[in-house]
Amino acid sequence: MRTLKLTIAYDGTDFLGWQFQPGRRTVQQTLQDVLGKITGETISVVASGRTDSGVHALGQAVSFETGSRLSDDVLARALNAELPDDMAVIAVERAPYDFHVIRDAARKRYRYVLQDGLVADVFSRRYAWHVFRPLDAGVMHRAAQALVGRHDFSSFETSGSERTTTVRTVFELTVARQAIQSGWRGGAGADEIHIEVAADGFLYNMVRNIVGTLVEVGRGVRDETWPAAVLAARDRRAAGPTAPPQGLFLVSVEFEGRGARDEGKGEVAIEP
Repeated sequence: MRTLKLTIAYDGTDFLGWQFQPGRRTVQQTLQDVLGKITGETISVVASGRTDSGVHALGQAVSFETGSRLSDDVLARALNAELPDDMAVIAVERAPYDFHVIRDAARKRYRYVLQDGLVADVFSRRYAWHVFRPLDAGVMHRAAQALVGRHDFSSFETSGSERTTTVRTVFELTVARQAIQSGWRGGAGADEIHIEVAADGFLYNMVRNIVGTLVEVGRGVRDETWPAAVLAARDRRAAGPTAPPQGLFLVSVEFEGRGARDEGKGEVAIEP
């Protein structure tokens, strides 16, 4: 037997999330079915984090054990030939025998995409949250810096997941406008807002709750000191609304420092 790590991308629009659900189309079940067809084995895959329905991935990390002798390159080609159009395998790599895709994840990066203005881009409706009021990205970025560092993020956790600790380290949190080239909005002056978050781990709906809070600041409903007060409250009721799923992308998962296990590592990882 050998342990393999896959890096996969998927459009989460038509999946009922990552996690297997009987009779439902999920990312996990789709991948397992195709792996079983290719290898002739019953394969069980584990992801670095379980994304919810509608959430996308540019670089989800997945691991599994197999006795197949197919080379990594052959397996990658076979998977991409058999997977549906809304999934793709970016890389297949041999992993150490004791590799654990949740426990050994040192850093994850998520991106949330926002569009603002009076008219929504119908071609981006599956990949961005459109806010009809103008957003001040500069104020949102300044407000977000209060959340960088090691903190108790319980104010930004949706109930439904038992954790041994709600303390996490956010390494980077940026809010910036980015030029866009696609959709009818593309062209001179067209842009959208990207919120990028890198951390050692995330609580359930943590990113989407941070985004909902920052949007309240960007709309001028709250001032830029409010996210710091929300963080200090340690109460989900103090924060803003949960942003919708379609704007959220798991960008990458980094594996390093495998010998160290931080607080919360080894728990079931659930989409932020």
